Parts: sequence; C-alpha cells; structure tokens
Amino acid sequence: MIFTSAGQCLTTSISKGGVFRKVPISRSEKEAIMQELKQKFENSKVAVFADYKGLNVSEATRLRRRLREAGCEFKVAKNTLTNLVAKQLNLDELSPYLEGPVGIAFGEDPVAPAKVLTEFIKETKKMEIKVGLLDGKIIDVKGVKSLADLPSREVLLAKVLGGMQAPLYGFAGVLQGTLRSFVYALEAVRKQRAGEA
Repeated sequence: MIFTSAGQCLTTSISKGGVFRKVPISRSEKEAIMQELKQKFENSKVAVFADYKGLNVSEATRLRRRLREAGCEFKVAKNTLTNLVAKQLNLDELSPYLEGPVGIAFGEDPVAPAKVLTEFIKETKKMEIKVGLLDGKIIDVKGVKSLADLPSREVLLAKVLGGMQAPLYGFAGVLQGTLRSFVYALEAVRKQRAGEA
C-alpha cells in the first residue's frame, strides 16, 4: 500500500468480498508520490532503507510511532517509483537495494532513524537494514549501525555545553579567589593602620 502525506491509500481497494485488490495508479498519482519522495530525500539529512518483510500491522504501527516520536518518518512506496526518484537525484547506486518490501526512514537528526530501526530490529528480529543515505552519500549497513551507536544530537549538545561551562566555572573560581585575597589584604592593612593610630 502507498499512502500520501494526507493519509490516503493509493494502491489498494476493498472488493465486494472484503479482500484487498490492487488498483492501477494513475500517472498523476505516481507523479505526486515521486514528488513527495523527492522532497523527502532532498529535505532529510539521512534516509535508512530497510526490508520490512514479516512485520504485522501492530508492529508497523509501533515502528512508525517510535520514528515519529524521534522526529522521523517511515515511508513505503513502489520500488520502481523510488528507483526513478533515485535516478533523478543521481543516486543510481541505490538500485540494487530496491528489491522486495523496502521501507525508508527519513530524518533530520542523522542518528535517530538508524538508532530507532536498530533497536526495533533487535526487539522484533523481523526487519533488516539494507543501506543508508547520509547527506547524499550512500553508506553500507556497517555505517548505519555505526550511526546507531552514536549518542543523539541532544546528548552531544549537552556534552559540548558542559565542556564549555567547565572552563567558565574554573575562571569564576580563580576570580573569586583573587578577589577574596584582595579583600583579606585590604582588611589586614586596615587593622594595621587602626593599630598605629
């Protein structure tokens, strides 16, 4: 099934017997899907491609929820359309990975999609990471797993800020010690003059 950003399903419908059947997608719908995919690729820092074979509906929903909470989005589209978009963006090397059921996790934080997918795969043992795309460069499965092992953006920012604050606290302590010594020296001079008078 392919869903638009509005949540519309474009590739299946229910027949009289309640069974899903494939419905041909019109050219305009294909172009809309391709345009949406192209925007996702262009606006995201990272895209992780995963084989989602074996996921049931509740697991897929749980994965989408976790990715959404991490500021990411999971898209499933026809491989032929994804391949056409990849060629438009000069990402021809993606073609071999676009076989079978492939879902794409897009994200602004380079670590989040890889981390969420890796944790989810460890939990369910049903998916497999195929390849990643980081700032327009293709990375292999090892690269995606390395991304997943990195701390999140927020943790890195906290470490940087902590590193910046430590010297400032040290400098404030030095200034405070210098001022304290100066005040003690002034107090000693005042007592000495008071004793002379």
